[in-house]
Amino acid sequence: MSQVPDAVRAPTMTDVARVAGVSHQTVSRVLSQHPNVSPATRAAVMEVVERLGYRRNSAARALATRRTHTLGVIAANTTLHGPASTLTGVQEAARDRGYLVSAVTLRTPTQAALSEAMQHLGTWGVEGVIVVTSQRDTVRALAALDAPCPIVTVEGGDTLDLPGVSLDQNLGARMITEHLLAAGHSTVWHVAGPENWLESEARVAGWERALREAGAVVPPPVRGDWSPLSGYQAGQQLAGRVLASSGQGPGLTAVFVANDQMALGVLRAFREVGVRTPEDVAVAGFDDIPEAEFFPPPLTTIRQDFTKLGQTSIALLLDHIEGRADEPRQLTVAPELIVRASTARRRPA
Repeated sequence: MSQVPDAVRAPTMTDVARVAGVSHQTVSRVLSQHPNVSPATRAAVMEVVERLGYRRNSAARALATRRTHTLGVIAANTTLHGPASTLTGVQEAARDRGYLVSAVTLRTPTQAALSEAMQHLGTWGVEGVIVVTSQRDTVRALAALDAPCPIVTVEGGDTLDLPGVSLDQNLGARMITEHLLAAGHSTVWHVAGPENWLESEARVAGWERALREAGAVVPPPVRGDWSPLSGYQAGQQLAGRVLASSGQGPGLTAVFVANDQMALGVLRAFREVGVRTPEDVAVAGFDDIPEAEFFPPPLTTIRQDFTKLGQTSIALLLDHIEGRADEPRQLTVAPELIVRASTARRRPA
């Protein structure tokens, strides 16, 4: 009898065990990454697995272990850079841990939409769910949700009795503001994001705290909606202030914009009326989108580590799924200040 399985059918675990000269149980332990297998045996079994092209039957494994190795992700506002990049980071981290991902994007941040998304994921037998959202409406809906499995939030704040992961938005805003103050500016103006976003609120709080600690004046923030157009409109307002105060004291010399897309709009509005960056007004953003280093001028910004966000959220979710954690911990990922030409040090008048 040949030791190689019939080419007309898919190889089975029994075929792998026979060709490798080990028991069926040993093959199962190797494939499930059980620690009680010697390196030599593991290598021999995996060589046979690759040679035969064996693939595990996920449906059969789920029936036997009551584990589907599938995670759900619910995300809102995925047309924006931050949520889209966070979603990608979560999906990649899940695949790296050997889990399939079923993702649902929310059109509207309502209780009904969230419940419908959770029901959809339930039909896939997900073992846990990551919810990527920073909008207060979605967070409120999530608080009222009766979830059938563990949930971890990403950028959902710390008001829920749920485990969560977020970038330290407050710290990132303080870092940008302190950088601009250290460059010689008497204060820093702010183009903020929408009021119903937790990320926006945290960035406003960090900016304001840095100014107050420095004894600087806190100007009224100008609101945008994350889009370049809203940044352009905010830039027109700020440019009017710059021109009106020309030659009348320090005026407006530095702007922290709550995301890089709005910063792009601010830069264009400034250029159109002859306000130079950074000679007249320094401009900084937040996110470090791929295009930021190619802005005219290259943009100083805060880099978010979306890969780390994904890895941390998946690790936290698996801790709860597998019983290694009970308390709803809140974890943060550190931001990174990226300094470029848009915030060159101010020269004394």
